[in-house]
Amino acid sequence: MNTPAPPSRPLEALRELTPARVGLGRSGPGMPTEALLAFTLDHARARDAVHAAFDAKHLVDGLAGLGFEVSAVSSQARDRRDYLRRPDLGRMLDSDSRRALETRGGGASEIVIVIGDGLSPAAVNVHALELVRHLAPRLAEAGIQPRHVVVASGARVALGDEIGAVLGARMVVMLIGERPGLSAPDSLGAYLTFAPRIGLTDEKRNCVSNVHGAGLSYDDAAFKIAWLVREGVVRAVTGVALKDESGTALIAAKPSD
Repeated sequence: MNTPAPPSRPLEALRELTPARVGLGRSGPGMPTEALLAFTLDHARARDAVHAAFDAKHLVDGLAGLGFEVSAVSSQARDRRDYLRRPDLGRMLDSDSRRALETRGGGASEIVIVIGDGLSPAAVNVHALELVRHLAPRLAEAGIQPRHVVVASGARVALGDEIGAVLGARMVVMLIGERPGLSAPDSLGAYLTFAPRIGLTDEKRNCVSNVHGAGLSYDDAAFKIAWLVREGVVRAVTGVALKDESGTALIAAKPSD
């Protein structure tokens, strides 16, 4: 058997497979100027994503256009400064928002979708509406028709637990901006929690992450989320008790060449 010869320039070949900073080289004791400038730019983009304005109105209007009942709520974080310094405030609804949701409790569907700004409002502004557009028909195929979407400002992941509990939802799907990375400042994540209630911890959730232009596509993310929602409702669990086996189903669903 002939063993293929290794590439003559292995670092260049590796860089074609990953956005990670591999084999940057050096100039004296430091990085080359081009690599340093690229790093500085990516760092600035990540910081900008954290502090971007959350376009809640655009989301509310777009979701209403898709036929959803939409509520807009806020956490107890009064501004972005509060949000970043006091993560606990982003996990609790302010009193006005809680009262507004309590008036709608009892009419909630089996699942409630929550869209929160999180640590990258930029990601939510760009990706959330399109992901919901792809997710809705996937859920419909599973016999699930979410009618209510909540747009939450100043949100941490656990804010979805209180929202779901107030609305009496069996499951909450929280779409939220993920902590920006140097290669993906606009990455959206989805967190799924069965029987949401205040005080749950992360082992009770499933996560589908890295939804962005160079990451997981809207359609593939929607397939995975819908699979987890369906299986979570049927088995009455999420988190470590629900193994994500959607990859096998996704391969089977894709047409062969």
